[in-house]
Amino acid sequence: MDVINIFLTNELGESLEDFVHDGRRLTFDRLGADGPRRLVDGPMWAFVDWVMDDLAGLEMCRRLRADPRTSEAHVTMVLEQDDAEDRRRALRAGADDYVVGPLSRTAVLDRVLALQSRHGDRHAVRRVEMGDLSIDMAALQARWDGEPIILRPNEFRLLRFFAENPNRVLSREDLISGLGKREPPIDERTVDVWVGRLRRAIKAAGGGNPLRTVRSLGYVFDLS
Repeated sequence: MDVINIFLTNELGESLEDFVHDGRRLTFDRLGADGPRRLVDGPMWAFVDWVMDDLAGLEMCRRLRADPRTSEAHVTMVLEQDDAEDRRRALRAGADDYVVGPLSRTAVLDRVLALQSRHGDRHAVRRVEMGDLSIDMAALQARWDGEPIILRPNEFRLLRFFAENPNRVLSREDLISGLGKREPPIDERTVDVWVGRLRRAIKAAGGGNPLRTVRSLGYVFDLS
């Protein structure tokens, strides 16, 4: 089933349940200043509030456009009032369009479904390039300096999540959440198995061991 990822910068993103329509699953998450905290497979739609708790909405738009994970997302600015100057500023900052808040579940779904029918999947992230590592999502293929990294599906997604969050300590719970593995529950020690397989695959492709264990905390993907 195709997935459409809907992110909102307010608490609505934490309270809405998935919605299935015409063979597509629409999922909801909250979006913070650091961007998505999980993998985004498929089209992404971001509803950015004009005023956020810790960041201006205009700055959030700029960050989304500068982040390779979200640069192709459809961004809708949620204005507090229908002001012509605010609309212009939102579009200049990188928003695709705008609505006047507050938002409701119905308003979000109606907008995404209407626009999705025209845009298709052009907003899906297709490729990650970081140093010697390249990850092609369309082909489900990863390479290190041109050499294929032979991976199972779980390890492929794990590598992509690490690559999207380099040089950052990720706990086992972070990795489970990031891969969307909450249901059914996954034992945290299973993550160690995945990491071990990923390490061996990267080493076999000539990439050495960029995955560093941080005792009692988790793992770091060291990528310069």
